[in-house]
Amino acid sequence: MGGGIGGLTAGLSLLRAGCDVHIYERASRLSEVGAGVQVSPNASRLLHRLGLSDALAATGVKPLAWHQRRWDDGRTLLRAPLAEALEATYGFPHYQMHRADLLAALASALPPSRVHTGHRLTGFTDHGSYVEARFADGPRVEADVLLGADGIHSAVRQGLFGPDQARFTGCVAYRGVVPAERLRHLNLEVTAQIWLGPGRHFVHYFISGRRFVNFVAVVEQDRWTRESWTDQGSVGDALAAYDGWHPQVREIIGAADETYVWALFDRPPLPRWSAGRVTLLGDAAHAMLPFMAQGAAQAIEDGAALAECLRRDRFVPDALRRYEQVRLPRTSRMQEISAGNKTRFHLPDGPAQRDRDQQMTAGSQAWSFNALGWVYEHDAAAVEIGGEDQQMSIRSAAEGRMT
Repeated sequence: MGGGIGGLTAGLSLLRAGCDVHIYERASRLSEVGAGVQVSPNASRLLHRLGLSDALAATGVKPLAWHQRRWDDGRTLLRAPLAEALEATYGFPHYQMHRADLLAALASALPPSRVHTGHRLTGFTDHGSYVEARFADGPRVEADVLLGADGIHSAVRQGLFGPDQARFTGCVAYRGVVPAERLRHLNLEVTAQIWLGPGRHFVHYFISGRRFVNFVAVVEQDRWTRESWTDQGSVGDALAAYDGWHPQVREIIGAADETYVWALFDRPPLPRWSAGRVTLLGDAAHAMLPFMAQGAAQAIEDGAALAECLRRDRFVPDALRRYEQVRLPRTSRMQEISAGNKTRFHLPDGPAQRDRDQQMTAGSQAWSFNALGWVYEHDAAAVEIGGEDQQMSIRSAAEGRMT
């Protein structure tokens, strides 16, 4: 199991369910590069149950609204309330967080002896009654279940279903984190602002107790040769991509010391995630575009559902099939809607764009957070399955990182 947000959440959920869990991470230490993450109520309810409410409140920022704006004049297209309104409706808060803050909260809740860094998975064998995982540095581990939370280039998925290629979606993203002090003159609201424009969009919001402003600038591009979360970008290139955009957008980009750039890849929904005693989680199972801000939340949901399935079903293959059955339709729908938002966000100025803007300005139900009730009210741990409670040993191995 990778040591990213999804992998650590799954490990903690499984420990709380009474399982004997060990987490294996390829990197030499647990870390997240500078970027923000949205923790919506469907994820925060699960993290609160894991005892992380104080940690989330300490560094998370509760946005007042989703504020969608036009790229050139800054005109408001839609302002959907969050904060108190969202918490009152769904019972749990929405947080904007630095990924590193969320990862640190999860890691601190796990016993250090359960997390093993510097382990690159090279292969595994399902022997029927147990799984054997093999690592580059020599050790072999036997377990009842192998969980691959090893990201979009998952070695566990490749071992299950053979090699495949992620799809380049025609978008690249510049991302950066700016000290909020540098932007004080802009009097930024505590909202998640999404600026929509031809062939690109721009998102910014506060993180880390409002000490920083996170931004993501997504630009359509014809091709890309590699995918990485750590490729150094150019502030100048990002500014050039947003030439002519509203001054607030350009000032936020220009205030960054550095940017990173990465291509956005996804995969079509898999027909299945599991085989025997091996299954997948997060981007390894359902990589999606970030245009619903649900990538991390869905990985968190996966962990909660898997823990409940394994807690209540004695026969591991049945438990993993049930996990796949309850999760695959929901995540496939998220993938589809996220991909569709790329088109809606990036419409060229013209009749279709004006129709979209008119619907949003009129407060169309399709754009309000009420229309996302199926996302936010969902409790991934409420899995109805038969079987008796049990304890089992779970050794989850993976390489790479969760996104």
